[in-house]
Amino acid sequence: MAELVLLRHGESQWNLENRFTGWVDVPLSPRGEAEARAAGEKLRGRRIDKVYTSALRRAIDTARLALEQAGMPNLPVERDAALNERMYGDLQGLDKAEAARRFGAEQVRLWRRSYDVRPPGGESLADTAARVLPYWETHLLPELRAGRNLLVVAHGNSLRALVMHLDRLTPAEVLALEIPTGAPLLYEIGPDGAVRGKRYL
Repeated sequence: MAELVLLRHGESQWNLENRFTGWVDVPLSPRGEAEARAAGEKLRGRRIDKVYTSALRRAIDTARLALEQAGMPNLPVERDAALNERMYGDLQGLDKAEAARRFGAEQVRLWRRSYDVRPPGGESLADTAARVLPYWETHLLPELRAGRNLLVVAHGNSLRALVMHLDRLTPAEVLALEIPTGAPLLYEIGPDGAVRGKRYL
């Protein structure tokens, strides 16, 4: 049985400011750094063989801080934009209240919470899944089937896309799914790739 730990990055500066972040490469807030270290405490004593992160610094820094805190600072880390946050297009950088004033609250809600409606110039959750799931199939799943324990540090929507697949959620069910920052989510994966268990650490 292999272990897959999913970790959403700690609070970023733009999470704190209630802005749409997407692919903008903003740093962690002080609270986000603390969340990363707290996640590391929960990982202490677990065997992790390899780490995967997005190409964005808030995920990279969360992984680094968590691994340092867990006493595992020298693990191999692979970074890939396939794990990046959903790209929010024209919404990136906007305060969420400002976006609601500019585009209308109902339209912004539709862009944020629907499965397949894209914001202008951006990605839907379905688009995000279309890059996350091939990466899962080619990079993560083979390692898990070989019995290796993995830590994946990514983002709210890239992890929602992966959890939707692992938990077999429908497009309607995934809309209510929230992935908290800094909270390691452990999946037990069998040699056949099937989920055998799931819990937050």
